[in-house]
Amino acid sequence: MITLTQLIQSLVTGVGVGLIYGLVGIGFCVIYNASGIVNFAQGVFVMLGGMICHAILSKFGMPMLLAALLSIPIVAISGILIEVLVVRPMWNRGAALFAIILATLATQIMIERITILTLGDQPRSFPEFTLGGPLKIGDIAIGYQYFWIMGCGALMVGLLWLFFTRTTMGRALRACSQNRESAALLGIPVSRMLMVSFALSAALGAVAGILVTPTQFTAYNVGTPFGVNGFIAAIIGGFGNAAGALAGGILLGILQALAIVIFGAGFKNVAALTVLLLVLFIFPSGIFAGLKGKSH
Repeated sequence: MITLTQLIQSLVTGVGVGLIYGLVGIGFCVIYNASGIVNFAQGVFVMLGGMICHAILSKFGMPMLLAALLSIPIVAISGILIEVLVVRPMWNRGAALFAIILATLATQIMIERITILTLGDQPRSFPEFTLGGPLKIGDIAIGYQYFWIMGCGALMVGLLWLFFTRTTMGRALRACSQNRESAALLGIPVSRMLMVSFALSAALGAVAGILVTPTQFTAYNVGTPFGVNGFIAAIIGGFGNAAGALAGGILLGILQALAIVIFGAGFKNVAALTVLLLVLFIFPSGIFAGLKGKSH
C-alpha cells in the first residue's frame, strides 16, 4: 500500500519531470503558432542539450554554468539549420504540412545517427548543479536539482512572457500565430519569424535537457520519449497554448510518477497514453485550452 511519504515524494518528482515536459511542449507550441508545423524533432533538442553540455564539460573542463551557456546557443543553431535546410525549402515549394511534419521526424532520426557517430552511443550524465543533499524534510528526500528545475522552469516561462509581450520580435511572432497572411501584408517577415521560432524552441529544449540530465542518464535516443511526452503535454494544454502546455506537462509528470509508485515503472508510458486518449475523447481542444494567453 502506498504511504503518504511515497505519495509526496512522487508528487515532487512528478512536478520536476513535468516542468521538463512542459518546456518541450512550449517548444512545440512556439513553432506551431508561427507556422502550423508540428516539429517532431523537438525531442532531439533535449538530447542535444544534455549531450553537448556533457561533451563540453568532459573535453574542456569548463564550469557548469559556462558549459550550459555555451550549449544553449549551439543547440539553437541546430534548430536554425533544421529550418533552413529542411523546412524552408519545402515551405517555399508549397509542400503539404503533413510532408513537412514527416520531414522533421526523419530529421530527428538523422540527428540521432550523427550523434552516435560523433559523441558515441553510451549513456552519460553529469553532476547536479548544487552538490550534496538531498534535502531531507522528515522522511521526504528532495534532490537539489529539482529546485534548479523548478526555478529555471519558472524563469524560462517569465522570460518567454516578457519576450512575447515586451519585444518587437515577440509581438511579430504573436502576429504570425494569429494570422500569417495578415502579418505578411503588414510587412512582418514570416519566413524569418519561422527561423526565430525554431531557434527559440531548440533553446527551450536545450535548457530542458541540461536541467534534467543530472537526474537521469542521457543518450542519443532519449529525445524520442521526451518528444512524445512534450507532445502529449501540448495536446493536454490545447495545442498552440503555451501556458496550457506547461500546465499539461506538470499534470502528465505527476500522473506518471503516481503510476510508477502504484503500478510499477512499466506503467509510466501506459499512463501517458491513457491520459492522451482520455483528453482526446473528453476535451478534444485540450483541458487548458481556455487559459489566457493562448497564443503564447
